[in-house]
Amino acid sequence: MSGAISRRHFVKTVLVTGVALQIPGYTLSMFSQGAKTTKIGIITDLHHDVIHNGLERLKVFVDHMKSVKPDALLQMGDLAYPDVKNKAVIDLFNNAHPVRMHVIGNHDTDGGHTKEQCIEYWGMPARYYTNDVNGIRFIILDGNEKGPAYKSGYPSNINQVQADWLEAQLQMADKPVVVISHQPLAGALEVDNARQIQGLLSRYSKRILIAINGHTHIDSQYFIDGVHYMHINSASYFWMGGKFKHNSYGTQIHKEHPYICYTCPYKDALYTTLTVHPSSGIITIEGCRSEWVGPSPEELNYFNKDAMALPTEIVPWINKRHFKHKVRNI
Repeated sequence: MSGAISRRHFVKTVLVTGVALQIPGYTLSMFSQGAKTTKIGIITDLHHDVIHNGLERLKVFVDHMKSVKPDALLQMGDLAYPDVKNKAVIDLFNNAHPVRMHVIGNHDTDGGHTKEQCIEYWGMPARYYTNDVNGIRFIILDGNEKGPAYKSGYPSNINQVQADWLEAQLQMADKPVVVISHQPLAGALEVDNARQIQGLLSRYSKRILIAINGHTHIDSQYFIDGVHYMHINSASYFWMGGKFKHNSYGTQIHKEHPYICYTCPYKDALYTTLTVHPSSGIITIEGCRSEWVGPSPEELNYFNKDAMALPTEIVPWINKRHFKHKVRNI
């Protein structure tokens, strides 16, 4: 299990905090001449079955996307249990855009729900798949697999069958690639076989624009062996756990939604837009800011063993970021 980054690995890893970043590689040459700018609206970790106002948060996202006019929408897992009681949430997302992508999160199968139900209720083609949008190939992974290191709890692994499939997709890719997963492939709470997957992605880094994930509810970014990895913050809250149980809302809300007491909620929904500008070689992550409801993790003296940092990564916002390709002759 590699939830906490080893010192040896951390020395080889750059935790990026700036906003003007150079992404090495040749991926710009994979775009067709005159390729258009592509926008992807992203939301992750809504946790409608935990937070009391998940539907309202998703409506804010959908309304914002109407003005952004993205080319596709992406939700990166832990959206809402795939059953009829959550039909309003699922339909709101699915009806907001003709092109949408879903990722299965670890909590989407809580309460006896299954991956097969996620595929059916959300309208996914499979639990891992590809989708091409405007000359960009999006590779969506399922990180909810058991590996050799699995003992208990939520599995977090990309098994060998899926890893072989991923490598085949990267080998045959004739378009620049965005890799998408719920669990991180690098950094805090990364999948159990993160070194294997990072090595695989690094072999094809020339074809990869960025790898993005949800799950951690933090705002963070890493650059490892030619690949940028970014953690997209939750739409709703940071999970604190039982040692930090407290009330952020009124008594009735906590009575009806008992798991909120284990969180530090964000006042406003967080979401972002990933925009790829082939003409300039720029990738932009739109910023989105909120504030804590009730005491912050710092005020509660929060600590963790999973290499998540206060106050730079555990924050109620998504930082605006720019990634710029170096154009190199092939």
